[in-house]
This record gives sequence, structure tokens and C-alpha cells, in this order.
Amino acid sequence: MVKRIGVPAAAVFAASALLSASTATFWTVATQTDFLKGDVENLSIDSDGRVFLGPATTQVAETAAPFIWTLLPGADGVLWAGTGNEGQVLKIGRDGKTSTFFDAQEMEVHAIAAAPGGGVYVATSPDGKIYQVGADGTSKTFFDPDDKYIWALAVAADGAVFAATGEKGNIYRITPDGKGSLFYKTNTTNVVALAIDRNGNLIAGTESPGRVFRIDRDAKAFVLLDSSFKEIHAVKLAADGTIYAAAFSGQPGGEDRSAPAVPVTTPEPAPRAPVPTVSAEITGITVVDTTSAGSVTGAAPSTRPRNPKGAIFRIRPDGLWDTLWEAADDWPFDVLIEGDGSLLVGTGKEGKIFRLSGDPARATLLTRAAARQVTSLVRDTAGRVVAGTSNPGKVFALSSGRAATGTYESDVRDAGTVATWGAIRWRATGRPGEVEISTRSGNTATPDQTWSPWSRAYATASGDKITSPNARYLQWRAVLKSGSPGSPGSSGSPGSSGSRGSPGSTGSSGSTGSSSAAAGVGPVLTSVTAAYLPRNLRPVVESITVHPPGTVFQRPFSTGELEIAGFEENTSDGRSPQQQGQGGAAPGSSSPAPALGRKIYQKGLQTFVWKADDDNDDRLRYDVFYRREGETAWRPLKRDLWDPILVWDTTSVPDGTYYVKVAASDAPSNSPDTALVGELESVSFDIDNTPPVVEVQSSSREGGRTSVKFVVRDEQSAVLRVEYSLDASKWRVAYPVDGIPDSRREEFVVTLEEGEAARSIIIRATDAMNNVATAVAEIKR
Repeated sequence: MVKRIGVPAAAVFAASALLSASTATFWTVATQTDFLKGDVENLSIDSDGRVFLGPATTQVAETAAPFIWTLLPGADGVLWAGTGNEGQVLKIGRDGKTSTFFDAQEMEVHAIAAAPGGGVYVATSPDGKIYQVGADGTSKTFFDPDDKYIWALAVAADGAVFAATGEKGNIYRITPDGKGSLFYKTNTTNVVALAIDRNGNLIAGTESPGRVFRIDRDAKAFVLLDSSFKEIHAVKLAADGTIYAAAFSGQPGGEDRSAPAVPVTTPEPAPRAPVPTVSAEITGITVVDTTSAGSVTGAAPSTRPRNPKGAIFRIRPDGLWDTLWEAADDWPFDVLIEGDGSLLVGTGKEGKIFRLSGDPARATLLTRAAARQVTSLVRDTAGRVVAGTSNPGKVFALSSGRAATGTYESDVRDAGTVATWGAIRWRATGRPGEVEISTRSGNTATPDQTWSPWSRAYATASGDKITSPNARYLQWRAVLKSGSPGSPGSSGSPGSSGSRGSPGSTGSSGSTGSSSAAAGVGPVLTSVTAAYLPRNLRPVVESITVHPPGTVFQRPFSTGELEIAGFEENTSDGRSPQQQGQGGAAPGSSSPAPALGRKIYQKGLQTFVWKADDDNDDRLRYDVFYRREGETAWRPLKRDLWDPILVWDTTSVPDGTYYVKVAASDAPSNSPDTALVGELESVSFDIDNTPPVVEVQSSSREGGRTSVKFVVRDEQSAVLRVEYSLDASKWRVAYPVDGIPDSRREEFVVTLEEGEAARSIIIRATDAMNNVATAVAEIKR
């Protein structure tokens, strides 16, 4: 029975909200995409976002090799493993006993195929060779081509061996007596995968570009698939002739292949993505681990990754193909076809094994190996599914029964700052005690010894207070337990009989699990939600811009009236008031730059624009204060502003030098006890609405010229410009005696020629604040 949140949980959430800010953050993990971000052990995650006990995995062998590139089942449950970087073939008994069966001079063994008499063919790289190793361990060089790499082998019904090579993209045919010849040149960089269909045709997967070829006995080739991916890494054939191809692009962890120095140019028609070409040569073989976050396809089957790293293609016997599955953040390395037609897909970079079933295909994370890459999947002679891994090189077997216990650890949640934890709740089915949720916290991005220990298991699924100490990071863990581990073939996916679902165990019928009735599947976890409140951080007013006096901006989308952004006052000159909060910042966001329209000039108005930020993304409200130079007390200018802009009608105060202060408050998003205010003062600015004074001092004649002396002074701002006119004719610029109009008192001398002396002089003086004064100088004769 699914437990739902009730009154106790609501009360817990309400109580936690009172501890800090009024708005809590809820971290919910409920979809497959969400769950795939965490770490699993012995758990499966289906496409509906349900977590349940998966097949138990047992370690068959742990090797000293970092890479196991290929596995080949042998008689009596023996496994042959091709490894790197020592170029060894390991013989692994059913009991896990491991021995070195063959040790090549080359570094890598990428392919193994069955040879007559119980022996094996071994393909090595670089400077590739094919060895024939007898059942008794004796070996000989079977074929030594000029090609640098041998990636895959396939043995035909007549005993001929086909070898896929690189860096020239050649396929060779070698007769049972070791005589080889070029069978087909693909004009690609590498031939990576080989298989032989029921008609004896050779199926080949290539790299640069990623194509699937069908080549008949007469070496006549036909391209079945020209993908947009760089590489077709594996091809597998179903009993009905369907071909499944695993493709990827990029630099997957677990792959060492690169293209030759000679570039391969394969134009791709639009709108397909171009096939990349590379020009690096292999100098060492390694497997790199990438750290990008993400997962495979989302919760809904119709959700397609924007830039998938890999895909599984299905090519039907009639030649029609489709994309069965796309992986957003995993590289598919190998495919195993099950008896019921579903697929197991081994991937890197996190060692996941997916099961694809249904039409359209739905992906279930079946299990996760304790390695970075699952590079090979086979079914041994006993029917077990066996996986070979890299980083490290291990061999695992998937058991036929469901695991008794499984553990899930979520990804680490970053609250952005030290947070107060609220309640944690979850939804699950199962008996009491079968699902246990616990938490831990710390202040480092990666859990380490400084983190708190795992908390006790929480008891109330509908909501229990998180007991981990307040910190920046939080992680939760779910432990699923079953009192009756599943038996072979009985462990299906959660849900009712016949419902879509994903299996949790390997059945004896040759397929991993079934869609049987829900009885006996054990506990199922469907969602976990944790509430928290980051510590409230003080808002920051980052800057205040004081625009030039008189500079204002029209509101965007004006109604036709003179609407000034940031101006909300009734004034004596008829300017219309504007409603407060128009165009304000949306709740839950810091202040964006105000939307401003055309710049215009309005005498007496002063515009201030500021920028404020809040790391909690709280909504901000502003108060603006002012003070005159020499004063210490701040006077309120405007309160409760939502927009980071204010226009002040400066005619309401005396002339002088002033400062403004903007106070940003996060009170709209926080309780009164936790709300914080951030402040910033502006630079000083002058208010001057009084025109300058023009004082005519004297006039004198010398020869035929007349000189008029006058002084222009201003109490607040500098004299900016002085002009004069004779009898209201055109204006002429007058320059101060010292040559620079830069002070509040300037002396001027205007010299008139004899013919101009009979005319009156009109003087116009303008100060730096655009105040204008005029005077008339009469010349006495």
C-alpha cells in the first residue's frame, strides 16, 4: 500500500518553515532520470521511476588487468577473457579460479574466437596478429597482416576466419590453414565489430564513419545503416535475422581507438549531424573516466536526449531500421539478446547494465557493476549472464534470484549555503521495515570523513524531521530489504499481473526476469522528498547609477501620455502619477535591470538606477533615503519600491550636494525575524534649480573699441556657458578671463567694435545644471 502524506507531515513541514525563511525548498527524486543520478547496489530502476530489488551480482573473478575487452564462453563453464594492457588471455573456471592461458607480446587482446580442437583464435593489438592457441596452451602465429589493429573476429561455417582491422578499415578472410587475403576494403577508419548472419553474409560495424555493412560471399557490400554516430561498436544477430547495433560518439571511458593520421572525409547530407574525423594516433591505451552528470533517457519513453552519446539501432530483415534506444550520458559497449527478445546493454562510464523491452522499448537499469565500464556481455554454457568490466578488470555473473538487500545513495544536494533541514518523506510499497531511509550532511561537495554519519532510519514515511546537522550539502540513502529472496523466474517487476514493468532477476528460461504478477517482488520505492531552508543571506546592492540631471526615460509600452519610468509623484507642472510596482520584479527573483524606453529631458528631475542581487533568489523590496552633505541623518525619500529605479523631483529640496542610499530588503520572501537588508550609498551629486546671477560691472572705451566687464556667479554649480547677443541678434560665445569656464564665479570682458557700441548687449549664462539667467548691459556713451 502506498503511503500518502497526511496531517503529521504537513505539521512537520510547517514547523520547519518557521525555523528560517518563509519559503522552503523541496528536493524530490521521483523519475528514472532523477534516480539514475545516484549510486545503486543490487537494485533496479525501471522507466517509471520505480526502485526495486534487482538480480544479485556475484564476482566470478577479479584480475590484475585494468581492462577486460572480450569474453568467450567455453566448454564446462569455462570463460576466456581477452585483457589489456599486458596482452593476456585468461582462463576462468566456473569456480572463479583464474590462470593465464596465453600471453602475447602485444599489449591488447581485443577479440577471441573458437578454434578447432577446443582452442581459440586470439587477435592482438597494436601491430596486430592473430594467434591460434591449442587447448593445451601451445600457440602459433595464424595470420600477421600489415594493419596496426585487429578489433574483431568471426568464424564462418566453412572454418574461415574473418578479421576486422584498423587503421585502414580492411576485412581479411583467412582460410583454416592460415592463408589470408583482403576480403573487403570498407573505406572507413576501423572495422570494429563482426558477425555472420544465417545466410552466411558478413555483418560489419565500422568507425569513422559509423556504418553497418552487409557483405555477401562474393565480397559485394551493401550499407544497411549510415548512422550519425562516430562508431558502431557492437553488432548482434537475433534468431529471426534482426540486427542490433550499439553506436556511440565522443570519447567513451573504456575505449582506446582513434583514427589514423590520414583524415577520412565522409560528407553527411543535411539535416543529419556530420560524422567527426580525428587525426590522433594511438601512443598508449588507457580508459578515461569522465565526470559529466546526467543519465539515460528520461522518465517518459517519448523523451529523447538532445545530444545522445550513444544509441541501439534495430535493423529488421527487410532492411528497415529504427532507433531502439538513445542514451543521454552512457556509452553502449555490448549487447546481449535474451530469449524473450529483450536486450541487455552494457555501458560506461558508470558500469550500468540496462534491459530494453517492449515496443516501444523501455529501459530499465537492471544492475550496476562495481566498475566504470561493462565492456562485454555473454551467456555462459550454464545459462548465466556474465559481464566483463574495465576499470577495474573483473568478471561478474547475474544470479537467477533477486537480491535480498539493495542500497541506493542519492546524488549530493547543494543547498547553496548552510541550510536548515526540514522533513523527509517517501512513497514505497512493502511491509514495515523493508524500506529504510537515512540521511547525512556535510560542507564539502564530495562526502568524506568530515561528513556526519548516516542518521538512524526514519520511521514515518509521510514525513520525519531530518536529524542530520545543518550544513550546505545533503545526501539520503535507501536500503531495501526482502525477507524472501526471489527464486529463479519468479522475480518480476513491480505492478500487477501483465502490467508493463522491468524484471529484477535472471530467470532460468534464458531471459532476465519476467513481467509476472507482483507477488514476491519485494519492496518498491517510488519517490523521496526532502525539505530544506537555506540560511538567509543578506541582499547586496551592487551599484547605483546617478544619471545626469534632467535625464529620464519613458516607460516602455507607453499609453501615449508622458510616462516616465521610476517617477510616481504628482507635480505642479501636471506630470501624471504612475502606479507603484508597475513592471516590478517577479516573485522569487532578484532585481533585473529595469526596462527603459526612449531617453528624454525633464528639468528638475534626477534619475537613479541600481542593481541588487540576492543569493537566495528572494524577492527584493527597496527603500531610498537621502541626506545633504554635512548632515548625518538619512531622510526617507521613497519606500516600498519594487523596481530598481527612482526619479526624484529635486525642486522639493533646497540646492546643495546630496547623497542617496538604497536599502534592499528580502522581507517579501522571509519572516520578519529572518529578513535582512543590504545597503549602498551613492556618490555625491549636486541639486541646483536656481539660475546663476549676472552682474554688469563697468564699460570703458579705448580708441574705437568699447569693453564691457561683467561677472557671472552661481551658488551651487559651475558656470558652464556664457553667450551674448547684440540687440537680440545671433548668440556669440563669451570666454572667461582665465580662459576656462570651470568655477562658480567667472569674470568676463566683451569687446565691441566702434560700429557695435551703440547697441545693447543681452547676456545669457547657463550653469552646469542647465539653469539659465539673462541680463541686459546698457552702454553709456
